[in-house]
Amino acid sequence: MGAQHADRPRIGALGRPLRADFYRRPVLEVAEDLIGCVLSHGALAGVIVETEAYHHSEPACHAFAGLTRRTATLFGPPGRAYVYRSYGVHALFNAVCEGEGVGAAVLIRALAPVRGVEVMRARRGFQELPALCSGPGKLTQALGIELSHNGIDLSRGPVKIHPRQGGWEQPDLIAGRRIGITKATELPWRFCLAGSEHISRRQLASRHERSRCEAGAGVS
Repeated sequence: MGAQHADRPRIGALGRPLRADFYRRPVLEVAEDLIGCVLSHGALAGVIVETEAYHHSEPACHAFAGLTRRTATLFGPPGRAYVYRSYGVHALFNAVCEGEGVGAAVLIRALAPVRGVEVMRARRGFQELPALCSGPGKLTQALGIELSHNGIDLSRGPVKIHPRQGGWEQPDLIAGRRIGITKATELPWRFCLAGSEHISRRQLASRHERSRCEAGAGVS
């Protein structure tokens, strides 16, 4: 079922965006529950098919360094966007989680495009649908998400995240180790829609491996 949805995603009216209480939970829970939700920016939208969790207790998270000008958004209210520049090139989009004073966020790594596909293709200079938003820098370029969106309220926009709907309400998830980082690489805090052609990489761990590693991580 997951592969079918990932290949041909369909959604109806987006409805009201997720409220702050959705994000005011342990970041690992939010990272899983965001799979199948819809990220929108104006008339453009895609179903979230890949996420990664980050928490201030582990060194891959920007908040590990403590409260700074750069990380202030991470320590702020849940349900805000944390957008930063990666390698001076790509803007990466995250949803801030847990309570104020806890540095935690979910990186949105990949989308299955569902609205505004031609605009996304024009921005990316790319035609193949599976690779259009198959990475955190690709999806922000496609949707036009910029550093200026850092700190915005995701329930008010202009960038919003909407609940799962239809056949996406119970997605088939798999977990694996986070990618593109050099620290805390052993933590399987990456979540994907099973069988999706839109995710950034295919190598994933089982839920059993994720449970074993998470039990030793001490993250609440």
